[in-house]
Amino acid sequence: MSTLNRSRLLRVGNLVRSPSIITAVVAVGLAGSFQGEPATVSRPVAQDELAATLAAEGIALDREAGLVSIGAEILVRDELLEYLLVGPRGQTHESLLVTTVRPSLLNAALLTLGVEPGTNARWSPPTDDGREQPVVAPTGDGFELWLAWREDDEVYRYRVDDLVTNLSTGRNMPRHRWVFLGSRFASLGEGDEEVFLADVEGNLVNIAYFYEGNTLLTAALEACADQTIWVANAWLLPPRGSAVRLIFARDAFVSWPQGWSEGLPRHTRAKPDDRPGAAGAK
Repeated sequence: MSTLNRSRLLRVGNLVRSPSIITAVVAVGLAGSFQGEPATVSRPVAQDELAATLAAEGIALDREAGLVSIGAEILVRDELLEYLLVGPRGQTHESLLVTTVRPSLLNAALLTLGVEPGTNARWSPPTDDGREQPVVAPTGDGFELWLAWREDDEVYRYRVDDLVTNLSTGRNMPRHRWVFLGSRFASLGEGDEEVFLADVEGNLVNIAYFYEGNTLLTAALEACADQTIWVANAWLLPPRGSAVRLIFARDAFVSWPQGWSEGLPRHTRAKPDDRPGAAGAK
């Protein structure tokens, strides 16, 4: 096993801290990265074990289709956004979505799809004459992000980019692949054991750039250097608190896997008279 692959495997082991998940990840071979080495368990069995273990933690893994998905809730619809997804201890006042899924487990699931960490946004010092230089957008491997749910008998499925508006242009965020960062390990104090920072901070996916790079994924557009221009396309979204499914896709979809929409959160679409503040609303 190469030093790089061994390091990567140990990193996943540190992330999940669960013998059953670690065993499955070893046997699956982190999406085939340990080519030429015999698996200790048959690959189909290991894949089934890994998927079942992650499912018990609220993470759906479909390695054949290149998909990971998690449950989330709509959070901020009417204020500025700096994050797409956070946990309960994260920046909940400025995130479109919130989830109870542990960031390190989601990170482990994403790694099994073969993703490699990219490069976070980069800030350059001012020029000699004091002029600010533009921020360099993140680059590297990543995912398409989708959001899905049901209202009555209809399935709603959107690229996440379509659900975020740039106030400076009046248009939705351009569709793009969100760059995988994989968060990082750091010690919170001298002599302390290193911890996975996304677990500690509770922020999973950012829209605006942050120097620290502690999230799992980041948007990757030049405009994301501005933290004051992003809001939700509220007219496309269900109400705050509605359950949705956030989908991480390795490849652009030609067609969705059979049965992909089974189990999507279901809502009853509010009628005009049922809206808060409407005449006759209960």
